[in-house]
Amino acid sequence: MSPWVGYLSIAAVAAVSTLIGFYGLRVSRTTSDFYVASRTVRPWWNASAIGGEYLSAASFLGVAGLVLLTGSQGMWFPIGYTAGYLMLLLFVAAPLRRSGAYTIPDFTQARLESTSVRRVTSTLVIVIGWFYIVPQLQGAALTVRITTGMPAWAGSVAVAVIVAAVVVAGGMRSITFVQAFQFWLKLTALAVPAVVILIVVAGGVPGIVAHAASTDPFPPDAGPAGLDVYRTVSLMVALLLGTLGLPHVLVRFYTSPDGVAARRTTVIVLALLSAFYCFPTVFGLLGRVFAPDLAEAGQADALVLMLPARLVPGPAGVLLTALVIAGAFAAFLSTTSGLVVSLAGVISQDMLGGSVRGFRIAAVLATIVPLVVALATESSGLAGSVGLVFAFTASTLCPVLLLGIWWRGLTARGAVAGMLAGGILSAVAIFGGGMLAAWAPGIRPFLEQPAAWTVPVAVAVIIVVSRTDRRGAPRGVDAFLARLHTPEA
Repeated sequence: MSPWVGYLSIAAVAAVSTLIGFYGLRVSRTTSDFYVASRTVRPWWNASAIGGEYLSAASFLGVAGLVLLTGSQGMWFPIGYTAGYLMLLLFVAAPLRRSGAYTIPDFTQARLESTSVRRVTSTLVIVIGWFYIVPQLQGAALTVRITTGMPAWAGSVAVAVIVAAVVVAGGMRSITFVQAFQFWLKLTALAVPAVVILIVVAGGVPGIVAHAASTDPFPPDAGPAGLDVYRTVSLMVALLLGTLGLPHVLVRFYTSPDGVAARRTTVIVLALLSAFYCFPTVFGLLGRVFAPDLAEAGQADALVLMLPARLVPGPAGVLLTALVIAGAFAAFLSTTSGLVVSLAGVISQDMLGGSVRGFRIAAVLATIVPLVVALATESSGLAGSVGLVFAFTASTLCPVLLLGIWWRGLTARGAVAGMLAGGILSAVAIFGGGMLAAWAPGIRPFLEQPAAWTVPVAVAVIIVVSRTDRRGAPRGVDAFLARLHTPEA
């Protein structure tokens, strides 16, 4: 494949995204525009923007790579990514919008009337956001290296610079337009090549049908059945509950006009994600038949980028590859921009006075730190690394958010204790798992997928400490909960 295909695709997406972002600058005039788009984003626009920022490198490249590597086990990722929004619809969307907060720390401080809770929540939001940005930048590095031959760092730097420029220019309102465009580009960039490849395969290109007939995409799994069940359950706990604590997703519900619009937005998101995840799964299954060598070479995450040129001959394959590259780069830009917006809001509110100028400075800071980390590390599997972020989020922010909305007895001390317990246990499992598994090999599966035990421990700590807290629930809890659960007129 000519490197010019990669250059032109990446340049086109970057140019269009930047132009749309600077268009948003024309309608971003107030502080509320920068933080929550003045709470005027309608359901279809908001759902498209949520799809744009949620469908990250893990979704666009990583899911297909996981299906290539693990077969049916990899399909749990798209199921969990989508089903997490059902949990949002049922338990979080409308109450969170009615809270009137700008950020997650705003919500926890208002609910628990505690600055200590706000500080801990803000720290976790920043850590989670940075952890999530790093795989996006690593995915950009992978894409640029494979498609253009340029050094990998060029992809990470390009995404960081474009995102920082667009966010600094127009804030949340600007990013809403950009992310909505990028969702539909990503859907098209996977759907069109997948359909064309299936038509080519069904049409009987010489050698392809015979090869497919002799290959089993789902060979028997020789692993212990009990551990497989544990891994699956733990993964689903992480994905279902982790979605409820993702800062860049939750901040989107603050942009809805009211609670009803927030619920409608979530229903539309469920439909959009269900449609999208059909296509990376198709790529993964096709890869198990036609590109198993990528798994053997450690390039599973590159499957989506390389499969169209393998199976579709001539100029058509080149055009499909260009479309896929454009969609991949849009995935890195949209998710990173959503994360930077949410982090900039938190950093600006807590450290820089909450002004537009503070928001812009915070956006630059929120981009630089993960860029440095991405340049200093290598990806170990995009979907897997993002899955660990979900496990960390499910063990920290999610329990406090759910209990804060649905349990009157939550206290500030209980919330802080639970977040710290869940965060420390998750961090030990994620970062110290290799050393602990070397000492006791039998616990490796429980460290690789920790959510099934870290989440219950965090919830138990919150409840026990809250029950034993002599100060009890805040005085204004009844009025606050009434506002959360009273439908708008």
